[in-house]
Amino acid sequence: DRGTKMTEFWLISAPGEKTCQQTWEKLHAATTKHNNLSTNSKFNIPDLKVGTLDVLVGLSDELAKLDAFVESVVKKVAQYMADVLEDSKDKVQENLLANGGLLEQQWQAEHKFFSSSLDTVPFLFIFKGVNQIDNDLKARASAYNNLKGNLQNLERKNAGSLLTRSLADIVKKEDFVLDSEYLVTLLVIVPKLNYNDWVKQYETLAEMVVPRSSNVLFEDQDSYLCNVTLFRKAVDDFKHKAREFKFMVRDFQYNEEEMKADKEEMNRLSTDKKKQFGPLVRWLKVNFSEAFIAWIHVKALRVFVESVLRYGLPVNFQAMLLQPNKKTMKKLREVLYDLYKHLDSSAAAIIDATMDIPGLNLSQQEYYPYVYYKIDCNLLEFK
Repeated sequence: DRGTKMTEFWLISAPGEKTCQQTWEKLHAATTKHNNLSTNSKFNIPDLKVGTLDVLVGLSDELAKLDAFVESVVKKVAQYMADVLEDSKDKVQENLLANGGLLEQQWQAEHKFFSSSLDTVPFLFIFKGVNQIDNDLKARASAYNNLKGNLQNLERKNAGSLLTRSLADIVKKEDFVLDSEYLVTLLVIVPKLNYNDWVKQYETLAEMVVPRSSNVLFEDQDSYLCNVTLFRKAVDDFKHKAREFKFMVRDFQYNEEEMKADKEEMNRLSTDKKKQFGPLVRWLKVNFSEAFIAWIHVKALRVFVESVLRYGLPVNFQAMLLQPNKKTMKKLREVLYDLYKHLDSSAAAIIDATMDIPGLNLSQQEYYPYVYYKIDCNLLEFK
């Protein structure tokens, strides 16, 4: 039931008891005994060769940075997918995480970042791959946003009030007297409330207005767009007088070439946007998946490193993925604490108190006696 499930996971690890299977069974029994506090699954991490403690401490720091970077890219790709899909925000989740279960499936399907030794190989490999996605996203987003922006500007030009909007798609050639040495046609915005005044007045607003030369060409909510033909030399006088009656003369030259070019530009941009949309969504889907898998691998590496640092050698721990139920998170914390509080004393024995181990650095994050990482799968800030 999605209502009670959190969109976050807790990735934890505890030392193997007689066997790792037993550790798993104990956790599972404890969390399901009390009304299913969480949905659990094993999170198996391949055995990696461990270097010295110093190397692990260094890795622990580096992995924390890598984790933050990879998470930021995963969220950027998800957020951009939401921007590109515009009106269909519900489709975004489909295109990203089908459901929480994807986490476990992804993990089981992919071990490709792991080599058997925990040196810098998986590390650089992950960083390079995700960095590439980050750079590609910037380039693709910038190109698509540009296109979208230009199209929106043109669309804006064709909307809005008659005082500001483009008139190219409204007026026709026959509304104008063209190519006359003496006569010129003006376009005037007449408020509907003042229309009767216009009909009565326009022929006398200046000398040399052609009688009965005005028609209503278009209307919006508040105004009519009218034409009127007069002698060129009376234009200034006419404009000035018209303003006193709240009739606004629009600055407009009828130019067929220009209007055609505008229309073609709009069609071109609109076609371009449609053409780019499909491939862009496909790219986002594929690279979201890649970045997401990389993120899970970083978490796995972190669990491995912290578990060895905390529980000591030989490597013997079970990693587990919990999806808490919303209403019982506090209870789940208590159950986990009871299960694992005995680890605190053994951890103290392994760790030399002078060593600064990131997992135990209380100022940085919440501390629990078991290794704990939160995976926040709430990837979208829907505005």
